[in-house]
Amino acid sequence: MKYPKIPLAQTLIQLCKAKGVKHIVLSPGSRNAPLTIGFTHDPFFNCYSIVDERCAAFFALGIAQQLQEPTAVVCTSGSALLNYYPAVAEAFYSNIPLIVLSADRPKHLVGIGDGQTINQKNVFKNHILYSANLKLDLKDEKNVPNDEELPIFKNLEDKFERLLGLQKGIQTFNEEEINDAINTAKIKKGPVHINIPFDEPLYDIVEHLTVTPKVIDIPVKEVEIETHVLKSCFEDWNSATRKMILVGVNEPNSIEQKWLEEIAEDDSVIVLTESTSNLHHPSFFQSIDQLIAPLTEDEQRQLQPEILVTFGGLIVSKKIKQLLRKHKPKQHWHIDEQEANDTFFCLNNHIKATPNAFFEAFLPLVTHYVKSNYKNTWAAVKKTRLEKHKTYLADIPFSDFTVFNKVLKSVPENYILQVGNSSAIRYTQLFNINKTLEVFCNRGTSGIDGSTSTAIGAAVAQNKPTLFITGDLSFLYDSNALWNNYIPKNFRIIVVNNQGGGIFRILPGHKNTENFDTYFETNHNLTAEHLCKMYGLDYQVASDKLTLKEALSGFYEAGEKPKVIEVFTPKGLNDDVLLNYFKSLK
Repeated sequence: MKYPKIPLAQTLIQLCKAKGVKHIVLSPGSRNAPLTIGFTHDPFFNCYSIVDERCAAFFALGIAQQLQEPTAVVCTSGSALLNYYPAVAEAFYSNIPLIVLSADRPKHLVGIGDGQTINQKNVFKNHILYSANLKLDLKDEKNVPNDEELPIFKNLEDKFERLLGLQKGIQTFNEEEINDAINTAKIKKGPVHINIPFDEPLYDIVEHLTVTPKVIDIPVKEVEIETHVLKSCFEDWNSATRKMILVGVNEPNSIEQKWLEEIAEDDSVIVLTESTSNLHHPSFFQSIDQLIAPLTEDEQRQLQPEILVTFGGLIVSKKIKQLLRKHKPKQHWHIDEQEANDTFFCLNNHIKATPNAFFEAFLPLVTHYVKSNYKNTWAAVKKTRLEKHKTYLADIPFSDFTVFNKVLKSVPENYILQVGNSSAIRYTQLFNINKTLEVFCNRGTSGIDGSTSTAIGAAVAQNKPTLFITGDLSFLYDSNALWNNYIPKNFRIIVVNNQGGGIFRILPGHKNTENFDTYFETNHNLTAEHLCKMYGLDYQVASDKLTLKEALSGFYEAGEKPKVIEVFTPKGLNDDVLLNYFKSLK
């Protein structure tokens, strides 16, 4: 087998292999050649070549999102690394294990005006779990200029580096840093950055490995919920007649069904879920905004829980955030192994466990349920809301609202459903989702960038039929996502084109002015047609109920190409239809 000659590259590649980092997304470059040579010549790794680094990072994010295993992205030196930042931030806030491997120039070439060189050390410092800044191999010290050739500040720094190298050994230092970085990504579920300086020559190959790095295993820690924590929770739980469980982004099948059934039996508990929660029970409340948008001030107070229990990732619904910040629960417990966000400004209990582990330890203690009409009251409201929802849908014209209703009903069972941000995920939240679907959205930073790339990466990782629903701006913004050779034939995209950022029409502002159209909504007349033709995707158009029905009729059937339906909706009507929907629920 062929290996890069540089020991540092050999070290990194062997440790990635030892720790099961199997998926490697590479972008073309020269400085990262030693890594590219090593990864692509070892059949253990699944390697992907994606030119656009921003797309490459989100593609890797999609793989890691699905597998919940570290996925690596590899780039050359310079600004290439900065293009990873949006995906790094998303991974940071969504707890997705992404490993950034950036090739760098030797330290003596940084800050002297050398080409394709920036300060790469700790570049992600505000959105990273670990930054490993590796050192050149000892044998490459001959390439460092003599002390008299270095500026005084570099002279001192270089002497310190050499001293450190003599004391600890650069090879040992690098091995420990790489181990720590990858272990952190695996344990804490988030992004890490390994910056790797390489000196020329970069393309030399050897037939045998010259280093055997030490593999440092992840320490196994049994996390048990302390007895006094369970006792305190039990006492408070048993005395409260209004308890709300609010679930954010949650992995499918991560909570045992028996615990969901038990929670559903308790009349003092209501469970509010979002599309990305991937939790289903007939008594749960799927469409949060549908439930709470029409509430009067007095009704909001009646909904106010005494105890709020949250788990999962970030919440989409602004309405529930506003309600719970205004009418704060007496207690807010958040269940998560790593962190707890004080989203509602009343967090008083961070239970450091997985939700499943907590319910397994806690629910058997609840031997009787508190008498309460809390759930039954809101179940009756839910029933009324659903009736009005159906009545409203029967009378409205073709619009974004009717498109999402039709599309979400059309998705075959057991699909992965990836949803773009902004309007797309908010419309999706208003409908009950088929419980066999697995729903995902980049809610860590809630940006429109990278949604298509993430969806494609997810589809590649799972090899399952995947539908991606997105808006026109998000689709066009990430159009380079289609510039790769890995899009599965069973991948489907629906672009809802309302000729701009339709969500801004729902927000307060002066609509239908030149300033609004240009700088907020971003009016345009672009379509996906030529992009689909260029990248070899099957393309269809729909612009009313009949053409949408026709386009969907064979959309999910097997084909030789990925398929796209672009649905054109009336931008001047969409906001009125949505705003009138919430009025109709009252």
